Amino acid sequence: MEPHRPFDTPAAADRCPCGSGNVHGECCGPLLGGGAAPTAVQLMRSRYTAFVVGDVAYLLATWHPSTRPDALELDPDVHWRSLEIIRTERGGPLDRDGVVEFAARYRVGAERGVQRETSRFVRTDRWRYVDAVD
Repeated sequence: MEPHRPFDTPAAADRCPCGSGNVHGECCGPLLGGGAAPTAVQLMRSRYTAFVVGDVAYLLATWHPSTRPDALELDPDVHWRSLEIIRTERGGPLDRDGVVEFAARYRVGAERGVQRETSRFVRTDRWRYVDAVD
């Protein structure tokens, strides 16, 4: 899969950047447009897509208020290449909390890297990212 350039929004018929195999218009696109993620892993996928397309407003809106920063600035030199979901705990439509472990591959210039994280999510009115677990 060809990586998206930072801050390019895929067309609805393009494969979603989150790596689900679905098209953007039926995957993360509706969530970035204001829809609610049904599961923690889908929120994780949509937040990854928000990093790919530079949607700071979505990232802040889906961050739990107790841990959300006042502002967020994304580096346009970071090219997010792929997302791998390693494992999940809870986080289903009827759960109140969940954990998603992932690896997000990126490139900055000629250097390649992987951001590995185990993220915590809670569901109140909708799923929200809380923080990374060490």
